[in-house]
Amino acid sequence: MILAGGHVVGSLDPVWVEQRDVHVVDGRVAREGGEARRDCSGCLVIPGNVCAHTHLYSALARGMPYDLAPPDTFLQILQRVWWRLDRALDEDLVRASALAGGMEALLCGTTVLVDHHASPNAIDGSLDVIAGALEELGVRSVLCYETSDRDGPERAGAGLAENRRFAVRVRREKPSLTRALVGAHASFTLSDGTLAACSDLARSLDIGLHVHAAEDAVDECDSLGYHGLRVVGRLAHAGALNGHTLLAHGVHLDDHEAALVQAADAFVAHNARSNMNNAVGRTRLDVLGRRVALGTDGIGADMFEESRAAFLRLREDDVHTGPGWSLDRLAAGAGFVGEAFGERRLGTIETGAPADLVVLDYDAPVPVDARTFPGHWIFGLGSRCVRDVMVAGEWVVLDRRLTRVDQQELAAHAREEALRLWTRLEDIPRHEFEPKGGLRWPSPVAIE
Repeated sequence: MILAGGHVVGSLDPVWVEQRDVHVVDGRVAREGGEARRDCSGCLVIPGNVCAHTHLYSALARGMPYDLAPPDTFLQILQRVWWRLDRALDEDLVRASALAGGMEALLCGTTVLVDHHASPNAIDGSLDVIAGALEELGVRSVLCYETSDRDGPERAGAGLAENRRFAVRVRREKPSLTRALVGAHASFTLSDGTLAACSDLARSLDIGLHVHAAEDAVDECDSLGYHGLRVVGRLAHAGALNGHTLLAHGVHLDDHEAALVQAADAFVAHNARSNMNNAVGRTRLDVLGRRVALGTDGIGADMFEESRAAFLRLREDDVHTGPGWSLDRLAAGAGFVGEAFGERRLGTIETGAPADLVVLDYDAPVPVDARTFPGHWIFGLGSRCVRDVMVAGEWVVLDRRLTRVDQQELAAHAREEALRLWTRLEDIPRHEFEPKGGLRWPSPVAIE
């Protein structure tokens, strides 16, 4: 394949742009070669976007009916919405959610999803179901199961077993589009034994732990009140903090925790729109270093929209933040996924890089070059511009249509499954789990 005549954004950090053809041979960017030509004149060719933290099981929840008392706190949002929804999932709903979420990801130019899955009544084999759905579409993914004690020790054990089984299979078979992490929900739903087991499993397999960390103050309050340590300190004490670790959110980390994160070279997935939607606060991005990536936390997979919202939210706090900040964060997400796949060039259009590319139909009103591209990203480009998408050298979207599946049929099936999911939810009450360490900050002495 030859992508001919486009302006190529070869890297996001640092940004470099040049007009040239892109040659793709055997699934990788090549110096030359290829036969079939795709006219990209007048277009931008960019690396595929990475969503560094999502929940595909939320894909059928958009506009979902809600009949319980409105939640007042983040914990109540979990108890009354998400911990009800995940218990309603069966294998067919897991698959339908993955297909719907994967479809939307590709159509908005996101080629990699780092998913954090939970289905307490359909745990065994659930990661295979998600992997199969995403591979059918042609989405690259990094998957894990959300191990938690909130549904009892039996399901905690089953979640750990699912992570182990799937990770071992992925290591053995080395599927081209899928890698594994060990998943854990959050400190306030993890016993010491379960957290230690997750940490030990990740270390034994030499893969990362993907865990929510201090998304809400309840996580820190519980950790201090019940364990005597803040969240990141508890993770470090359990041996769960290292260069493979992916911490989701990190909203309430203090200076000491941020220093631990940076010292461990761990990644943080920042989810600005979700944080705003749940009113959990603002992540202290100024203290977390450069290994901060961007995720959506299940609010779709449009990384143009996510990166714009994250930039503007940060810009409110620091007017000196430039639009290149968002590109740096997207590059960090590609770096995390590249480490998981052993592909250090992933997220670039360099010779030898996996050919995960997006063609943007963008009639720029001003010149596009390395200096101006960050401004185009924030103030001009968007998922509406996505024309074609390539993953591992194969076109998976052409002229705004999926190539591997019937797009209309997939969407129609998703709507049917969404109605079935909503009906099942009617019989599921609010979750009764409560943090053992309490909901309020311990005394200042304990914090010190």
